[in-house]
Amino acid sequence: MATITLKNIPDALYTRLRSKAEEHRRSINREAIVCLETALAGQPVDVESLLAHVREVRNSLGTVFLTDRDLKRARHEGRP
Repeated sequence: MATITLKNIPDALYTRLRSKAEEHRRSINREAIVCLETALAGQPVDVESLLAHVREVRNSLGTVFLTDRDLKRARHEGRP
């Protein structure tokens, strides 16, 4: 198995990791591995299905025209 060293972990993050490890009765190392496994275990994305869905939503909106003026006004009003 490979070994990894993490440096400069923020104190607050380390404290949360340590607390979770204690809560789950694991070592900090094992808790970090479980956290990584959970974070990286996402489902693969079906790109074609996602694009088909985006196209459906876009088509359901009809034609929407936004000018530069509309976008600048929206930004000025505090909208992203």
